[in-house]
Amino acid sequence: MRDATQKTSSKVPEITIVFWVIKIAATTLGETGGDAVSMSMKLGYLLGTAIFAVLFISAVVAQVKAARFHPVLYWVTIITTTMVGTTLADFADRSLGIGYAGGASLLFIALMASLALWHWSLGSVAIESVNSPKAEIFYWFTIMLSQTLGTALGDWTADTAGLGYTGAALLFGSLLALLLGAHLWTSISKTTLFWAAFILTRPLGAVLGDFLDKPIASGGLALSRYTASMALMVFVAACILLVPQRAAKGSAH
Repeated sequence: MRDATQKTSSKVPEITIVFWVIKIAATTLGETGGDAVSMSMKLGYLLGTAIFAVLFISAVVAQVKAARFHPVLYWVTIITTTMVGTTLADFADRSLGIGYAGGASLLFIALMASLALWHWSLGSVAIESVNSPKAEIFYWFTIMLSQTLGTALGDWTADTAGLGYTGAALLFGSLLALLLGAHLWTSISKTTLFWAAFILTRPLGAVLGDFLDKPIASGGLALSRYTASMALMVFVAACILLVPQRAAKGSAH
C-alpha cells in the first residue's frame, strides 16, 4: 500500500482549452444540480450539503486510490466539488445569515490558508506537483473551497452588487480574459494564474447556472433545473469521451 508521501504519476489533466471548457460547464452544472436538490426537491441546503459531501468524499477516495489518471473519475470528482460548493455556500450565506459578503470573506480566508498550508507542507501548489496521496488531498480540499467561494462570489456580484446574471457573467468573463492575456504576455507565475482562473471560473459558472434556471422576472430564462442539468451533463460527458485528455506532464516519478 502506498504511504502518504509515496509519489505516483499525475492523476490530474493537462491544462488545455478543453480543460477550461469542461471546467466552466461542470461548474454551471454544479449550480443547476445543487439547486435542483436543495430547492426543486425541497431537501434544503443542509441536507443537500450532506448528500453531496458524501459523494465528494467517496469520489476523492476513489481518485486517491486510482493508479493512474482517469478522465471520467477526475471530472466526476470536480462535479461533486461544484455541487457541494453550491449547497454549502448557500447554507452559509442564507441559512446561517452571514450574507454573501461574510460568506465570501470567510471562504477566501479559508482558501488562502489551505494554499499556504499546502505550500508550506509540500513546497509547491503547482498541479505538476500533485503526485502523491498527500498532495491529492490538499488539491481536492483546496478545489472544494474554491468552488464554495466561487458560488458566494457569483451570488454576491449578481444579487448584492446588482449586476444581474448577465452583467456578472460579463465581469467574470472579462477577468478571465485578462488572466489569459497575463498568461500569454507576462512573466507572472503560471501557478498563480492557474489558481486565479480556477477560482474565477466558478462564479462564472454560478451566474450562468442561475441565468438558466432563475425566473424571467429575476433576469433568468426560467428553464427547468432538471432539464438544464441534464443538458449540461450530456455536454460534459461528450467532451470527456470525445476529446482525448492526458495526465499533466512533469510529475511522474
